[in-house]
Formats: sequence, structure tokens, C-alpha cells
Amino acid sequence: MKDPRLNIIETSDRPFQDRIEAGQLLGQALKHLHLRPEIVLGIPRGGVVIAQQLAGILKTELDIVLTRKIGASENLELAIGAVGEDGRLYLNDDLVKAVQADDEYIQKTKTHELSVIAQRRDLFRAFRPKVSLKGKTVTITDDGVATGATVQAAIWMVRQEKPKEIIVAVPVGALNSLQRLAEDAHQVICLRVPLYFRALGQFYNDFDQVDDHRVQEILRHFKLPRAV
Repeated sequence: MKDPRLNIIETSDRPFQDRIEAGQLLGQALKHLHLRPEIVLGIPRGGVVIAQQLAGILKTELDIVLTRKIGASENLELAIGAVGEDGRLYLNDDLVKAVQADDEYIQKTKTHELSVIAQRRDLFRAFRPKVSLKGKTVTITDDGVATGATVQAAIWMVRQEKPKEIIVAVPVGALNSLQRLAEDAHQVICLRVPLYFRALGQFYNDFDQVDDHRVQEILRHFKLPRAV
């Protein structure tokens, strides 16, 4: 049965030129769907480029979501929980039991991931202080969804702030991962879903790494467009 929370715009393996084009096309699709989030959150680093385009097209606020997943010891891509920049820890109890993750491992991993978050907070928050999400319609974006673990972690942490609605919007993604995310978000919108998903880079002609300086520049210079 089709999940009404999952909206796939097209089944296609056509690549985007780069993240800017992907963000622009996704932004136009969201506008066509009459989605008007109050804030767009980009996952550093590539997701911030997408978020910049969405926020500009939808005339909404831009911010980042600083979160790190707690991966299983034998499969780091499997998110058994997440920690956010406020230090709060979310655990999926069923997965914790399934992989037999003990408290020592969880706390050690949490400490490490918090140190990574602290480094990024120092880099990025100087340019754009964190915005409250309580009661707001929030869109989380990244440059794509492969396993979905990073976006899943972001959903978990954003939910702690009690937003009105959580929307996930991405240019491209693997179908099974998108289906899992749709179980936790109010809506998941994906512009292109290929029949065969090997790696995210195959869907971009230019998939160069986004460095910290570029993220800083986006956050420094983004201005909230005037509403129409």
C-alpha cells in the first residue's frame, strides 16, 4: 500500500548538474506543492547548499541542524540513536536491544559525537545563531538519502523541540530508505528516485565535497527574502 506521507515526484536516474541545480529544482517542486515551511534546516555540509536554494525559493528562514547519529558498533551506518547540539540523547530502544549496545558503548560514542558537534557549532553558529523550532513547520534537507541514517538522526532531534510539522525534502534518494523515513516524518518529498541506487555521487555530474568555508559563507550572507 502506498504511504500517503511519501511523495515521489518522478522515478528517474537522471543526474543533476550540481547541488545548486538540485536545490533549485526541488524548491520549485515544493512551491508547486504549495508547501510553505517556516524554516528550512540543512544538514552540513552538502545539505546546506540545498537548503540555501529551498529557503530562497520558498522565502523562508534558513538554519542548520547539528546532529550526529549513534551508530551500531558493527554497522556504523545503522542509527540506533542520535545526539544533538543541546546534548540531548535519543535512543531507539528496539534497535539498541537488537544490536546489544551497552551503556558504556553508547556513552563513549555520545561523547565523541558531541565533540564533533561542538567543533561544527563553533564554526557555524557564529554566523547564524540557532532558531527555535517549537510550533513551527520545519523542512529538513540534505543532498540525498542513501541509507537515511543521517536524516533519521536529524528527525529524531528536531522532534525534541516540538515543531508543528516535520517535512523531509531531498533531491534524490533510495526508495527503501525514504519509506523508512516516512514512518517518522509528517511528509517526505523526493524529486527523483532511481530504480537502482548505488551511490549518491552517481546522481550528480559535479559532486565535489563542500568544505566548512562554503557553509560559513552561506550562513553569513543568506538574507530572508521578502514575502510576496
